[in-house]
Amino acid sequence: MPLDPRLDRQRLQGGLIVSVQAPEGSPMRHNDVIAAMAEASLNNGAVGVRLESPEHIGAVRRRCPEALIIGLWKRSFAGSPVYITPGWQEIQAVWAAGADVVALDATERPRPDGQRLEALIERAREQLGAPLMADVDSVANGLRAAELGCDWVGTTLYGYTEATAHQAPPAWDLLPPLRQQLPAGTLLICEGGIASPQQARQALDGGADAVVVGTAITGVDLQVAAYRRRLEQP
Repeated sequence: MPLDPRLDRQRLQGGLIVSVQAPEGSPMRHNDVIAAMAEASLNNGAVGVRLESPEHIGAVRRRCPEALIIGLWKRSFAGSPVYITPGWQEIQAVWAAGADVVALDATERPRPDGQRLEALIERAREQLGAPLMADVDSVANGLRAAELGCDWVGTTLYGYTEATAHQAPPAWDLLPPLRQQLPAGTLLICEGGIASPQQARQALDGGADAVVVGTAITGVDLQVAAYRRRLEQP
């Protein structure tokens, strides 16, 4: 199968991927709003967008048919801390909605219904032909995900798992060892906590191939709340 030109490594190198998401209950969490923010991001130089839920993926695909979309679906299940595209049903739905890359939790934590990461990766590749982005929290989990067949490795979950709760993103200390040890063809993505253009540049200098920025660009709810809290302080 020929390589999708949107996934060409040279095109993605040094690029900005904008995470266009909004929390539950926010008026920003509307298909038209998400699609408009995605289009604005792409029009201003983003190489791709990262989207949550089949509905938002579909809305952006219709509005921006040529966009590179990294898709995921956040769903919570009892007995498992994994919520980013946790199982086969979610992988299928994200791919069917129009994602070019499916992002999933690739930590070692237990998944819902005893589903195994290695089996999900194998099934996604064999049955769907879907490129996969591993959202990880450590060097070990990143290397394991690449070995299992993930095409991209992102530092998305650094600071957000039980094992890394004492850490705060960005994952500066993960980038150099991952860059050195990942297979040459694996794309390394810095995601999480990037709050300025300067930090985005720092991520590239640290070894990332591309950078995902979300809240600092599209997180209206969180940004306004943060400003309000600071202004209320003496």
